Amino acid sequence: MTKHYILQLDPNAKYEWDRCSLRDPITADRPEFAGLIAQAVGEQPGSYLVSVKIEVQVLEQAAPQSQRDLHLESQRELPPISELSSELATRVPVLQGRVA
Repeated sequence: MTKHYILQLDPNAKYEWDRCSLRDPITADRPEFAGLIAQAVGEQPGSYLVSVKIEVQVLEQAAPQSQRDLHLESQRELPPISELSSELATRVPVLQGRVA
């Protein structure tokens, strides 16, 4: 059985339980491993000694949330292009009649 989860590590999270979280990528639910193991043994009543092997393969790594937020903020602070062209004319001196 292969399951996919999103692991988020945030040592600066406000709450300890959010510093390391594992979530379903579609529902954002935290996995219930006991339920997953019960499915694997057929959910038959009884006591089981089980061995659980976890193999982790990183499929994709996203930038930490704070870096993505900073990137988005920097994009929002840019003025509209119409303002840039008028501002550029006042900041760049016009070189009239000069040939290099």
